[in-house]
Amino acid sequence: MDKIVRKLPCSSAWRLLHKRGDLFTCPSTDALAHCISEDCHMGAGIAVLFKEHFLGAEELLAQKKQPGECAVLKRSDRFVYYLVTKKKYSNKPTYDILRKSLVSMREHCLANGVNSISMPRIGCGLDKLKWENVSSIITAVFQDTNISITVYSIPRPQQI
Repeated sequence: MDKIVRKLPCSSAWRLLHKRGDLFTCPSTDALAHCISEDCHMGAGIAVLFKEHFLGAEELLAQKKQPGECAVLKRSDRFVYYLVTKKKYSNKPTYDILRKSLVSMREHCLANGVNSISMPRIGCGLDKLKWENVSSIITAVFQDTNISITVYSIPRPQQI
């Protein structure tokens, strides 16, 4: 008796990679992402570097995005995603709002052919979220896509 062989669908090209180094040295073909507040303050942490590199605070404010949404700038041939995860810069985000912001970013990526994103450990610096939880949310949101995400972390100086 012949055995019936069923081909399983190919898995997606989804990947979550980790890299030590400077986020701003990522390939110029990657979109970039990080978290901001609705007021677009960007006065501390990596947000300051995004503000200096890409400017556009007024452009972001004009998009009137609320927590759980994603503002977008187009710079050269790349998109820069601003995950709006809290109302004011002094607030702290929740995992649910971060998830909603990531879903918003995913939808923009899918609609615009973005398949590679580089980001810091979003929500885990000044916002104090736990990376284990954040990486699980990223996986849940993107695992059924062809979008790969590279997470950059700055190497820590060696202890003497």
